[in-house]
Amino acid sequence: MTSPKYHLDRTSAQSFGSASEQYDHYRPSPPHALIDDLVALRPVDVLDVGCGTGKVAVDLVGRGMRVLGVEIDERMADLARGHGVPVEVAEFESWDATGRQFDLITCADAWHWIDPVRGSEKAAAVLRPGGTLALFWSYYLLDDNVAALFQRVYDEHAPQARTHSYEPHQAQGEPFEPISAFGPIETRNYRWEATVGATNWVGLVATFSDHRALTPQQLTTVQAALCEAIEELGGNVTVSRGVHAAFAQRQ
Repeated sequence: MTSPKYHLDRTSAQSFGSASEQYDHYRPSPPHALIDDLVALRPVDVLDVGCGTGKVAVDLVGRGMRVLGVEIDERMADLARGHGVPVEVAEFESWDATGRQFDLITCADAWHWIDPVRGSEKAAAVLRPGGTLALFWSYYLLDDNVAALFQRVYDEHAPQARTHSYEPHQAQGEPFEPISAFGPIETRNYRWEATVGATNWVGLVATFSDHRALTPQQLTTVQAALCEAIEELGGNVTVSRGVHAAFAQRQ
């Protein structure tokens, strides 16, 4: 499988902690249908890789599971702990599981920051036979006229950043190395409509890695221009939100 080598860019991978509170506030929680599908696997012990501020872990704890987070950034981990999730700070590939094993491994919007070979091997090592690796990514689709308006903002103020209106990348259909420890990959899509105001949209995009790489002045300028564009559209935009998920069972 060929995919962008995001995992080599550790600076970007660790850029989210500086916006941990915004991340916690503006990033959406996973859809109920996805959580229902994870619960249906009947896991007891869950490992949430790249757990961030606990968006997935909190919902799973609320459904009666024992969840441990692994997170590379201490600032993100602190927020997750504040939500009642135990977290160990480490790179997943070199994290010491101390013999612990799990029925389910989840990873939301973070697996692309992990070495695909070493990550898959570590997941296989800490999953019990019959356990599941569940990887998922959020995505956002805007109406064409809205996306075009936003693109003009980026073209003028921050051409290195994206509008973040796109279908899930094709490579995410097979998001980890197909090592022999795992069975066939099953993919699922969860999609729903949401109406989003200017404050929430610009708060959300400011948590994405390409926006974290902007200078503070650039980010402020882009956010102001996006707010102005959304006000021109009536103060809200309709967003087709989605989660693209891939499941594979440990043999």
